Amino acid sequence: MLKHNLGYPRIGIRRELKKACEAYWNHKITHKELFHIGKMIREENWKIQEKSGLDLIPCNDFSFYDHVLDMSLLLGVIPESYSSIPLIHENIDLYFSMARGFQKNGWDIKAMEMTKWFNTNYHYIVPEFQKDQKFHVFSKKVFEEFEEAKKFVVNGIPKPVLIGPVSFLFLGKEKNKSFHRMDLIENILPIYIQIIQKLIAQGAVWIQIDEPILVLDLTKKEIEAFQYVYQKISNIFSGINILLTSYFDGISENLFFIRDISIKALHIDLIENPEQLEDILNVLKEKDMMLSLGLIDGRNIWKNNYMNSIKHIEKAIKILGEERVMIAPNCSLLHVPLDIEYEKSIHPDVKNRMSFAKQKIYELSDLENIIKGNQEILLKNLDSLKKAKDSSIIHNQEVKKRVLQVKNEDTKRKNSFKIRQKKQHKKFRLPLFPTTTIGSFPQTKEIRTLRSKFRKNELSKEEYEKRIEEFIVDLIRKQEEINLDVLVHGEFERNDMVEFFSEKLKGFLSTENGWVQSYGSRCVKPPVIYGDVSRPNDMTVKWICFAQTKTNKLMKGMLTGPVTILQWSFVRDDQPLDTTAYQIAWAIRDEVKSLEKSGIQIIQIDEPALREGLPLKRKDWKGYFDWSIKAFRISSSVVKDETQIHTHMCYSEFNDILEHIADLDADVITMETSRSKMELLQAFSEFSYPNEIGPGVYDIHSPRIPTVEEIFDLIQKASNQLPIRNIWVNPDCGLKTRKWDEVIPSLKNMTEAAKKSREKFIN
Repeated sequence: MLKHNLGYPRIGIRRELKKACEAYWNHKITHKELFHIGKMIREENWKIQEKSGLDLIPCNDFSFYDHVLDMSLLLGVIPESYSSIPLIHENIDLYFSMARGFQKNGWDIKAMEMTKWFNTNYHYIVPEFQKDQKFHVFSKKVFEEFEEAKKFVVNGIPKPVLIGPVSFLFLGKEKNKSFHRMDLIENILPIYIQIIQKLIAQGAVWIQIDEPILVLDLTKKEIEAFQYVYQKISNIFSGINILLTSYFDGISENLFFIRDISIKALHIDLIENPEQLEDILNVLKEKDMMLSLGLIDGRNIWKNNYMNSIKHIEKAIKILGEERVMIAPNCSLLHVPLDIEYEKSIHPDVKNRMSFAKQKIYELSDLENIIKGNQEILLKNLDSLKKAKDSSIIHNQEVKKRVLQVKNEDTKRKNSFKIRQKKQHKKFRLPLFPTTTIGSFPQTKEIRTLRSKFRKNELSKEEYEKRIEEFIVDLIRKQEEINLDVLVHGEFERNDMVEFFSEKLKGFLSTENGWVQSYGSRCVKPPVIYGDVSRPNDMTVKWICFAQTKTNKLMKGMLTGPVTILQWSFVRDDQPLDTTAYQIAWAIRDEVKSLEKSGIQIIQIDEPALREGLPLKRKDWKGYFDWSIKAFRISSSVVKDETQIHTHMCYSEFNDILEHIADLDADVITMETSRSKMELLQAFSEFSYPNEIGPGVYDIHSPRIPTVEEIFDLIQKASNQLPIRNIWVNPDCGLKTRKWDEVIPSLKNMTEAAKKSREKFIN
């Protein structure tokens, strides 16, 4: 029974990759120093995995920014605008320019589009395809890292990892509508064959090909592409160990495809869809194919329930035999923190149940030993899970009771949007194309140091709060000078939009080093929901009300919505998701009520993760939207008609869920549309979205500064699609990660473009 892993976190235990990349972008280290740090992280990852006893150890799962972008470079999928940039160091600067944009020495090229990786909070760079796209081997990364792994890994077999050709095409976009990207399958397959042949020539024994779209509802074109690709690969590479992986859901609906191919092994996800095992076994018992069981949860931080996993293993062994069974995490461990050993302050009742990436790969050895007869490991596992489940710190009967007593009127505003809009326009008297930001402003080193000193008791509460007040007042003056219409307080007291709230809610805990990559150098530290959730005190009222006293302009209250708090946390696994979502919703509702009572007239409840949480199969959508929309409306429906509720979403595909976004019934929605050049607005127009909308007019994930003219053009595009009285003007996301010398000129250009647009329509 082979033990293997699909991928390991690449950020380093102390976020060495983030720090190195940012140092390189700021010209503080050379490309050689950057590459050296990357090599050190890879070697440490291989060392940990080898020591755990894995038989197959992944390579090419490391990335300096994004593994999909890596694949674009490997296959030569480089938009023409980037290929002509004068580079300092051949590939790495081209690579980072594609991810972040390039604005220097007269060059001004936007970053490529970015969106969410399936239903996770990881963001990938979207490949761009032209009609008759030509592919060729451009990057050497996969070959160089395999050579490196061969030298370093002694007691395991290095296993190169590739995104499969069908999923790669699916994840991209056509840059014009005259063709379908799946039509490129005959062009791309020969290059994959060339890559696999070269890896075999280098000595590769196993090659992992990830085809995560196997879990989706496939179209006819995608089905035909799968059949074409893997029949060819089966014929050409009959003697090589090809591991075809799927994850994030089940593949029962696509088993027809498996019957027609003869690869060495298939990997399935038994965490997200354990029911598929029987269907798979019925197909594989007639074939000479190994089955990899995804048993360890690569997206949550709880210990494996060994009893459940052993049942799956024994069932597979009974049908296939032990030599045809492999065990692994269900997906790459990219989505979990590295090592629980670095957490020193978690309550023992909770920590005893937790498992990070390093611990998860050791769980595979435990499962193997149990199968070999070591029942002591199983009993110890069952005992630890029972103790945690019975812990008194988990349960709150008052919270449970409140969730059960939700009434229909708790989920509805008093009047329809049309009535509310008239009242709000009369009250606020905002101009056409009102300008605002999404909420956060640059979190400088000075601010981070201030918060750190306060946490470590190196600064008194009085000193800390005085400095926060100074930051807020300074920001208000900056916003007034820029001439924004609706201001924010900047969130200087907040570390992360979810972690901040988790620290003030019961039932949550924050980790010290539980970092996970979100995109590029951006890492987040998801909180852990371990028990029933409640709000003992106000969370945001003090600072937002202070900010409102310092300006005559409208000050917007900033909250994170219940679905996003849920999705961006590691969630308890002992009750249904909707129950936890409703608990969080009631806590946010209490905060909304307090803000309104304190005089805040505009309140934003961000839900960037609404689309992300959507099940991958359409048959499961209704159940999800039933509870997720209900949770948002519980949190937002407590206010008067005159109080304006905003929400924000970003970096997801929204076209197919617009009716559900409308069901949220937020007065204003702000969202990302800049990287896609306002493509989304046509869908909003065709749907006749009823409420107000702020399409993001510039990309905050790129350091480039947009011009007045390009923002003006985007506003005009929006004006052609939507009622002009319903359009807001804003960046596409929060400004937390940007620098002041980027933010100020960008926002000045934005407000100037809004002013220019008003003049055009007034005249």
